[in-house]
Amino acid sequence: MALRIAVNDELEVLRQGLAQAVDVLAPGGRLAVIAFHSLEDHVVKNYLRERASAGVLGLVTRRPLQASEAERASNPRSRSAKLRVVEKLEAQASQAEN
Repeated sequence: MALRIAVNDELEVLRQGLAQAVDVLAPGGRLAVIAFHSLEDHVVKNYLRERASAGVLGLVTRRPLQASEAERASNPRSRSAKLRVVEKLEAQASQAEN
């Protein structure tokens, strides 16, 4: 997996995808990202927190949502999934108009 991630430059592609998603998101719109690998989650967490501290996004989930014990028992692949949700702030839209 690590070799595939490096060869395909997947972490940089993920960063670019997040930036594009935030750019097209309407004010008040929400973006939900599910990461299945710790490297992916690290990139997502840092990008979303950076944009939140810049005043572009508001964190809806302070900590990632993870599958419950019951979900993990019935769906073992869900054990590594982490869901993070952000909302594009209205203030960013009014700043762009000025």
